[in-house]
Amino acid sequence: MAHHAVVDAWREREREMIAQGVEVRLLSSVTWNEGGTDITLSRGGDDFVAGVRTFGTHPNGFLYDPRPLWRALGQRFDVIDLHEEPFALATAEILFLRALRRNRTPYILYSAQNIRKRYPIPIRWFESWALQGAAGAYVCNREAGEILADKGLTAPRRLIPLGVDVQTFLPREALPRTDGAGDAVIGYVGRLESHKGVDHLVRAVARHPEWTLEITGEGPQRADLEGLASSLGVADRVAFLGHASGADLAERYRRLDVVAVPSVPTPGWLEQFCRVAVEAMASGVPVVASRTGAIPDVVGDAGILVAPGDVIALEYGIAEALAPERHQTLVAAGVERAARFTWDRVAEQQIELYEAVSGAVPAGVVAAPSGGPAGRGSELPVHVVVVAYGDPTLLEGALTHLGPGFPVTIVDNSSADQTRALADRLGATYIDPGRNLGFGAGVNVALRALEKSGQSAQDVLLLNPDARIAADGVRRMHAHLHSDPRLGVVGATQVDPATGEKVRTWWPFPHPARAWVEAVGLGTLNRSKGFAIGSILMMRSEAIDEVGLFDEQFFLYAEEVDWQRRARDAGWRIEVAEVDASHVGAGTGGDGRRREALFHASGEKYIRKHFGARGWRVYRRAVIAGASVRAVLLPGARGRAATERRDRYRRGPVDAAGEA
Repeated sequence: MAHHAVVDAWREREREMIAQGVEVRLLSSVTWNEGGTDITLSRGGDDFVAGVRTFGTHPNGFLYDPRPLWRALGQRFDVIDLHEEPFALATAEILFLRALRRNRTPYILYSAQNIRKRYPIPIRWFESWALQGAAGAYVCNREAGEILADKGLTAPRRLIPLGVDVQTFLPREALPRTDGAGDAVIGYVGRLESHKGVDHLVRAVARHPEWTLEITGEGPQRADLEGLASSLGVADRVAFLGHASGADLAERYRRLDVVAVPSVPTPGWLEQFCRVAVEAMASGVPVVASRTGAIPDVVGDAGILVAPGDVIALEYGIAEALAPERHQTLVAAGVERAARFTWDRVAEQQIELYEAVSGAVPAGVVAAPSGGPAGRGSELPVHVVVVAYGDPTLLEGALTHLGPGFPVTIVDNSSADQTRALADRLGATYIDPGRNLGFGAGVNVALRALEKSGQSAQDVLLLNPDARIAADGVRRMHAHLHSDPRLGVVGATQVDPATGEKVRTWWPFPHPARAWVEAVGLGTLNRSKGFAIGSILMMRSEAIDEVGLFDEQFFLYAEEVDWQRRARDAGWRIEVAEVDASHVGAGTGGDGRRREALFHASGEKYIRKHFGARGWRVYRRAVIAGASVRAVLLPGARGRAATERRDRYRRGPVDAAGEA
């Protein structure tokens, strides 16, 4: 049940699921306003969709005609998919009718709400009721999933993006830009409302006589924007083209040089997905967008992100995207990234969720054959990736203990001739990046090389040079990884080789609130299983495809924490396999004080990335408070260490690491 399915293009998810063997019945609104224009349902060849009259115009404040819902809920289905927000009146209406019908079919919810809101009664009650009874949920951005969990959802949740028809939105066949200062056509697609920031785009274009602006869409701000263009003297360079969809919209994209998404966050609104950015990238048009809401996760490094509400930053971003060499790079990166959002991939993920919540393969679902999407990579060898630095003795021990039978790639951050010779002797692929990139960036070098050589379908084992695991342990980890289609990461139980004592392999994800728990001396009580340590870590190929590469802002430490956090937010599970393995810990040597500085600097970057400046302030104060007390109470070296930590966090770990 989805009111948005009135748009023909947005029923492609259901068409793809039907093509993959699922029986679907879709209830949509008969008429709905999309992009500033009222759209009436046209079924075309989609005999699986039926229109339902709606009452109200707000996406979360309308009701369906209950009679078609009542009839549908009297039939047998494996799953009920409510593509409405948990707090929407329509969701409460459907669940109320389900209860009256005594229908016990599991239902799943959808959410895009990425702002934490406390709704008034009774909306808050409706939301809680919906979340408590849900068998699962899917979201189109990471923040929405976190909010559902905080509000009481205990069922599985998956990050499933919105899709784009890459058969309609195709790159134009045109020569690359050759003159960055020449005439350029800038485009905007979307509703014309104040929070979309189109006025900032008009002002940016007004500063460049060689630019013209084409605006596709309708909305209440159109008259104001027309007046602004006239007052700035650029009415002849700003065209208001009205609403477009399908092939007409695709053609408008293809005549643009850059698409701008200048959204401005407000207390009650953030971009929840940004389909326009994906359509533009698929069409081979570079994207310049505000760094707000879900936009950074959607665009990634395939576009240019600028500060929201900053006309000068927007202007410079567009100018950068128009530079010939940069333009070509962005076009290629955008087309590649858009491939992640194809409808067939969205449908596959949706079906996996249906299977998980129904407890069995739903009626009509065709099971994936051996080697198909459900088991991709399970029959392929695991590819071992080692990021090496310094003396290759430990590395040789790790690979000798592992034994033959696995393809190995060594990324040598120290560019050592001895390491190259070792790789040649053991038959491993050797990559010299030319400098010390750090761990995460080193792993990315290997992953990109695998993709370029056509080996990206292989699962990857990250192996530290100071860790030891035999072939049998790797095979057990691999079997465990493929015991569940949503297992994305598997760690390994490990012992300290010197003492034989178990090494802690599970750790909770860092959090500002947990920092205060540790500050008051209760950290040992926090044994939650968040992420597995990265000394021996197996990553599923499908998870790598979906989550992406490591974040290279983490030079050393926290990179695997960040990646696992992103994987978990995308709906992938993390587990640790019981195997025989060992880990020395910091066995690769180096300056201990430098490692300590990098550890805390990476921690600051992680907290800032996932909790923002406010979260970092809370976290930092907790560490300073705890360290200050320990500096007074603890004797000797422990007290001095606490003092050093307090001073480090007063300066700021990132700044302190720069001084180290």
